[in-house]
Amino acid sequence: MQHTFHIPVLGLGYSIDTPLKVARYGISSVVSIVDDELTERMRKFHCEANKLEYIFIGKEDDGRAKRITAYLNLLSALVRKQFEVLRLQQFHPGEEIHTYFELLPDTSRLKSIYLHMMKMEDGEEKTCLQDELRRQMKMGSIDVNIMSKVDKINYAANHEAMGNDFTDALAAMRGFAKSSLQSSVVISAGLNPRLYTYMEQCRDFYPDKKGIIYKHIILKVSDFRSALIQAKMLAKKGLWVSEFRIESGLNCGGHAFATEGMLMGPILEEFKEKRSELRNELLTIYQAALLAKEFKPVAAPVIKITAQGGIGTAEEHQFLISHYQLDAAGWGSPFLLVPETTNVDEQTMEALTDATADDYYVSNSSPLGVLFNNFRKSTMEQLRMERIEKGRPGSPCTKKFLSTNTEFTEKPICTASREYQNLKIKQLNSLALEPAQHQEQYAAITEKICLCEGLCAAAYLKNGVLKPRESKAVSICPGPNLAYFSGIYTLKEMVGHIYGRVNLLDEVSRPNLFINELQLYIEYLKKDIAAQLNTFTEKKSKYFVKFAEQLQQGIAYYKTLLTSLKLPGNTTINDIGQQLAEAQQLLATISLSSHH
Repeated sequence: MQHTFHIPVLGLGYSIDTPLKVARYGISSVVSIVDDELTERMRKFHCEANKLEYIFIGKEDDGRAKRITAYLNLLSALVRKQFEVLRLQQFHPGEEIHTYFELLPDTSRLKSIYLHMMKMEDGEEKTCLQDELRRQMKMGSIDVNIMSKVDKINYAANHEAMGNDFTDALAAMRGFAKSSLQSSVVISAGLNPRLYTYMEQCRDFYPDKKGIIYKHIILKVSDFRSALIQAKMLAKKGLWVSEFRIESGLNCGGHAFATEGMLMGPILEEFKEKRSELRNELLTIYQAALLAKEFKPVAAPVIKITAQGGIGTAEEHQFLISHYQLDAAGWGSPFLLVPETTNVDEQTMEALTDATADDYYVSNSSPLGVLFNNFRKSTMEQLRMERIEKGRPGSPCTKKFLSTNTEFTEKPICTASREYQNLKIKQLNSLALEPAQHQEQYAAITEKICLCEGLCAAAYLKNGVLKPRESKAVSICPGPNLAYFSGIYTLKEMVGHIYGRVNLLDEVSRPNLFINELQLYIEYLKKDIAAQLNTFTEKKSKYFVKFAEQLQQGIAYYKTLLTSLKLPGNTTINDIGQQLAEAQQLLATISLSSHH
């Protein structure tokens, strides 16, 4: 891999066509394939922009998978073409081929060959070196993301369920499996055994006669134990996990899968310590499964380990990679401020550049019932408040990707929908609670927002493909780390920042990423305890005690890191020591049981 960072999924529409903007430079990125209406509309947009024929895929058999395949094939063809054009350019001043090499990290061998070549006099030797450089150029990967939990049942025109292979996650997986991409699927949001069983039928996940695997599996995980469980389940089916992508449980964008108090540092340490043990255990299971399926064993399949969530400086990037022996690190939210790489509409972009730390918060806004990093100044939040004021909370539900609730209805509906909120508020009114309690529950019901539309709107607005009566309300979910970035940047500036050639946070006082995450977890624990005050159980009490213990262990771990002077950041070691001590004191003041 020529770059040491990748751009994780920025769902749904924010990174839907990011590969078209960065893959030719060797930068890998991830596209969400959860929403097949979005992929279809973006396919139409990019076909027209590139003067290619576009044939609409409507309501037909397996339409969802076909739409996803068609879009991925288009991305693949367009990126290949871009890359070939780039690679065949002469190294004349001002040509784009220079950008490819200029963006590379200064530590890369290719970069030094390039710099050496640029100093040479014209002649045969220089031409040879240029040809060598062209041969070494590699495209960035066009990876896709499937949230295993987004897996609703689909119904045919006659209202009959279409069967297991046609649920959302499985149809999306088939869309990827049948595409011409040679890349990876990032499976996030935990375990879905049905999805794993379905993947067993996908030929491209297995080695061909030469032992080449065309499609790889990346698991996005938040701790070692769950990573091992999932990878073993896959290995037993002859499916190899080629990368574990470790994401902070709270210091990340989008849905936040908080751990039980386990912090990023200790988690990465565990992966580092157990890496070869993990590999050997999985390899034994994997080889046996391949043999049973009569595939030629793969001699030495790779396992990469990468991390993402809240990384903000070149020192942090370098520290994580060298100290934890990572293969790469992910930079997501900061790329929302790089218009040439992601789809953010103008109004949201202004709001993001003016935002303060308070504008980013962990919310219960998502109908998935998982914590969600929300942004207060989004137009979706404004719309939600307006609807509450008008006495009409909730969204019209058109896409139904997150319809999972059957409290009041036979067919699942979405908790962000007007239909559900209406029914739930009626139920609440019938309980005749104390005003304060009533208000608290009313707020909880109406906090849910429509993500299916909100997370696509910016891509439609920016590319001018919003339909006449379609909602303009944008929902966006950056990680809290974005609070420290407040400009609009070019790709060159952001990549320069990642590699330490420029510092975009020069004047900004920002705690180290580990400290940021620790503070988020302490806040989270405090809020969780406050929310449970009336309903404290023995089980909950034990959970809180364990949570606080994990945080204490994390703090102790960071203190030992300090002595090896390895913690990055422009703050001095004393500052970080001070911040850890303060966190420890704060933790000590939180009462963890109902008896206080």
